Amino acid sequence: MTPEFDLPEVRGTLTRDRDLSGLTWLRVGGPADVFFQPADEADLAAFLAALPEAVPVFPMGVGSNLIVRDGGIRGVVIRLGRGFNGIEIEGTTVRAGAAALDAHVARKAAQAGRDLTFLRTIPGAIGGAVTMNAGCYGNYTSDVLREVRVVLRNGTLKTLPTAKLGLAYRSSSLPAGCVITEAVFDAPPGQPEDLFDRMETQLSQRDATQPTRDRTAGSTFRNPAGFSSTGRADDTHDLKAWKVIEDAGMRGATRGGAVMNAKHANFLTNAGGATAADLEGLGEAVRKKVYQNSGLTLDWEIKRVGEPAAEK
Repeated sequence: MTPEFDLPEVRGTLTRDRDLSGLTWLRVGGPADVFFQPADEADLAAFLAALPEAVPVFPMGVGSNLIVRDGGIRGVVIRLGRGFNGIEIEGTTVRAGAAALDAHVARKAAQAGRDLTFLRTIPGAIGGAVTMNAGCYGNYTSDVLREVRVVLRNGTLKTLPTAKLGLAYRSSSLPAGCVITEAVFDAPPGQPEDLFDRMETQLSQRDATQPTRDRTAGSTFRNPAGFSSTGRADDTHDLKAWKVIEDAGMRGATRGGAVMNAKHANFLTNAGGATAADLEGLGEAVRKKVYQNSGLTLDWEIKRVGEPAAEK
């Protein structure tokens, strides 16, 4: 347990023992010791500067790629809101707040004749897209990202170029405890009609193959191949996570209220009443079975944070 600590004065909202289950797409998880919604970047910076160094900090996006364990999260969970969701476009530059939804950024960029179409089908917000180097159809956030603005754990504001972020397939190496507040993209040009047509095609492809109406957190495991689907006709499936899960006989596998989705085997799903332990336990069972079947070790793409529920 994190020791009791005094909370700095803020202009935003501080809540103790905030249940997090309703803020994740999988609808599971225990409480955060403290939940902070800063009013703006200055409020966030002042809070982190005054917060005791020993207190852990976890930046939380919209919960689209997250399992919060049933015991909750010790320390402070920071969630950015309205003060961080602006989108500005000038020339080739697209500037987006970390809380701006990926889909909104893609649409607004397309209206201005700027191509960030790959973001349209990615669930979540820009801060998460940077942290996970999100991508699809052969395009990645790192391809168009120029820099990010962050508040470091000590409250210092800093601008980091893409080269300093350690972006790789579904991963990054951002400074520990930092919070992304804004990302700046160099977006290629395109005709708005063409860009919107492309996004509609991508949405149709996604809806045809993925369980978009079910309670999931997106892809559960990274592809063993080390890259996302290219969207090309010659794209092979041999080292796609869904294929090795299916080959191991784990499509449709269940544990409690958790299931590996029948429509897409790499989508861990809360089919009703699942706990975080059900979901994570099923995921680990899938990893074990895939290794036994193919010798491949699946890496989690979904972030799992917090502590398990205390034993009764």
